[in-house]
Amino acid sequence: MIKNGDVTIDDETLKTYAYVNISSYRVKTVKALEDDVKTPTSIAADAGIRPNHISKVLKELKQTGVAECINEEARKGRLYRLTELGKQ
Repeated sequence: MIKNGDVTIDDETLKTYAYVNISSYRVKTVKALEDDVKTPTSIAADAGIRPNHISKVLKELKQTGVAECINEEARKGRLYRLTELGKQ
């Protein structure tokens, strides 16, 4: 556990941070999602990543609890956002 001023970061959050940080695609995707809810196409454009790579990155971020899909049932136009963990 790390304490930085008034902010305490637990070990699980640190592990998740490290997991995201080791991949430039994951870092770029998280940064693209910082301010808004977006589709995979707009995430790819904002992050400078080819669209065919975004689905894999989003799947990884969902599995680690960093991002979530708001409308999972949609075949097209899925919307993604960061979770509270992702915002940390």
